[in-house]
Amino acid sequence: MTTIQDPSAGPLVLDPYDYAFQDDPYPTYARLRAEAPLYYNADLDFWAITRHADVAAAFRDDATFSNRMGVSLDATAWSPHAYKTMSFLALDGRDQQRLRSLVSKAFTPRRVRELTPQVQALTEKYLGLALADGEEHDWIGEVAGKLPMDVISEMMGVPESDRAEVRRLADLVVHREEGIRDVPPAAMEASLTLMTYYAEMVAQRRRRPTEDLTSALLEAENDGDRLADEEVMAFLFLMVVAGNETTTKLLGNALFHLAQHPEQRAEVFARADDPALVVPWIEETLRHDTSSQMLARHLLRDYELDGVTAPAGSRAILVIGSANRDETVFTDPTRYDIHRSREELANIVSFGGGRHFCLGANLARLEARIVLEEFVRRVRDFEVAGDRARRVHSISVRGFASLPVTVRMR
Repeated sequence: MTTIQDPSAGPLVLDPYDYAFQDDPYPTYARLRAEAPLYYNADLDFWAITRHADVAAAFRDDATFSNRMGVSLDATAWSPHAYKTMSFLALDGRDQQRLRSLVSKAFTPRRVRELTPQVQALTEKYLGLALADGEEHDWIGEVAGKLPMDVISEMMGVPESDRAEVRRLADLVVHREEGIRDVPPAAMEASLTLMTYYAEMVAQRRRRPTEDLTSALLEAENDGDRLADEEVMAFLFLMVVAGNETTTKLLGNALFHLAQHPEQRAEVFARADDPALVVPWIEETLRHDTSSQMLARHLLRDYELDGVTAPAGSRAILVIGSANRDETVFTDPTRYDIHRSREELANIVSFGGGRHFCLGANLARLEARIVLEEFVRRVRDFEVAGDRARRVHSISVRGFASLPVTVRMR
């Protein structure tokens, strides 16, 4: 397929595997909303839904949009066995409710809140090591890529000595190689290695329970119903891939976009003792350039939109990144604005919706808030070398593999 260099002209093509598209998908999204809100890619055999109202409604319509084939467009991952690695994210109905309910017994809001001191300590550790006045550091490699994995690993009980390797494997799972429109061999191998690692960890907790999330998942119960070892392993895999990657990308995207707007940056960093703009900064980043760009669904029945019909049995993708830029919902949606109204920001679909609303949303927001508030307390200004930033190449996750940042300390 020929890459469209200028998305505003020529044939309308949505190819999520195209590196040029991944560099800036938003012009293509705008055309899709205007010209083909239900778009079909014949080469890759999928339908795309891009308008906010349609995406939000689809998240709440399990009768039409099923998760049972998984949430990835990759042909190899498109399978009724997807739940074995993606847990309840790849289930519907009672099966989804059962699994999510049991997991929620262990992964509670209280457990997330109780992580606050650990997140703060890790933040101080990594910022202390990375930040030096006038010196450049890699925000992803030294801070944003380490902290979310450490938080999740501490929750699960992954030893500190194993965390770098677990992080490397998780990065490989989501990376897509140019020219390969499926799961590359390296990602498949990394997935198998991670699942083997978690199998051993679960077996250890069966023999000797601890105080971590893994043991709590094994002990979770609803009227005598408990999670099987394979179900615990699948949730751990989901956490390390989805939870870690998306938070890392959120932290990178936040610095990248604020750096492009000096006036807004000056407001955020005006006072070390007043980080009041950090939360709006996070929420606008989630809207403007969300980490999770698209999720796949399996159509259980025909779906019609604006006179176009996607037939039952098709693959469809809900394009979150497009929905968050919908001009019918968000004022001047291409503008990055930390003062955007709460009413507008309440409409973002970055964490899904309905029964599929992301279980880790509170943890992601907690981590981002603590890291960025501490960053504001220590730093009076910063710059990003955007021309040397290196993007992650993924069909579903958007963010940076490397982000050179120079800080001016207070």
